[in-house]
Amino acid sequence: MPSYGPEPERTGGRSQIALAIVCLLLALTTTYLPDVTQERVAWTLRGTILAPFLTLRQGLADARLRATRVDNLRRELDSLAAQLSTQSALVDENRTLRDLLGLGERGGPSFVPATIIRSGTVGSESMFLIELGSRDGVRVGAPVISRQGLVGMISGVREDISMGMDWTHPDFRASGMLADGATYGIVEPVRGAFREEDRMLLNGTPYHEESEPGAAVLTSGLGVFPRGIPIGVIDEVADQQGGWLKSYWLRPRVEPASVTHALVAVAGTGPDIAALWADSLWAVDDSLPGGSFSPEGLDR
Repeated sequence: MPSYGPEPERTGGRSQIALAIVCLLLALTTTYLPDVTQERVAWTLRGTILAPFLTLRQGLADARLRATRVDNLRRELDSLAAQLSTQSALVDENRTLRDLLGLGERGGPSFVPATIIRSGTVGSESMFLIELGSRDGVRVGAPVISRQGLVGMISGVREDISMGMDWTHPDFRASGMLADGATYGIVEPVRGAFREEDRMLLNGTPYHEESEPGAAVLTSGLGVFPRGIPIGVIDEVADQQGGWLKSYWLRPRVEPASVTHALVAVAGTGPDIAALWADSLWAVDDSLPGGSFSPEGLDR
């Protein structure tokens, strides 16, 4: 078994102590040197031994400054993006209000402007409120319209507030016809798995009458709605029943969820109000969500 002896002396500790003593002596000696000599020594140390450390310090300071500038630029960019978003929303709202103003001027006192209020509660997605009531001339069954066409109808009225349903409500029905007046049917909603998939169906049209895709469908005036309100356009055949009846899928003119301002009929609308949309086109704009329609001129 190897014998144990004293550990060998380590010279590292002594070297460190000696280095510390030397540094202390140099510091004390430098203190008594003339000012000009001290300044020369300091500059010499900065340019030799301390140069890497000073360079590293300056690099860290520059990095912190750049990080601060990047944070400031990011905050300014976020602020500009928020302002642009707000201005875009204001531009869209102003355009909608201008369109409604033009529609209201053509409709005269038969229509009053209203703001659509959505409650946002589950089960009321197809319902809305307006701050107009019986004292304003609003009645049950009155059509609610926008620049694009039929939004829905008033389903309940109180003195100073009314409730409405848009065309996606399961109870909504409207008597529709093709713009040429040759084909009639009942327009009703068909719920999709998601609200964005809700569709319109023109049901009960005669089997022998053909309706081409893109044909305009308006209210016929046979129900509660006056004649001539744009509803949608023919998309494709949905079903054929025993050689007697035929139904068509429609592409709606109005996306109810996007409507914030509308007009409500109050009285004396007349049996035919198609002239209100005489300058709008039944053209599908595929760039808009859901294949919405751009109002640009309806053939007379």
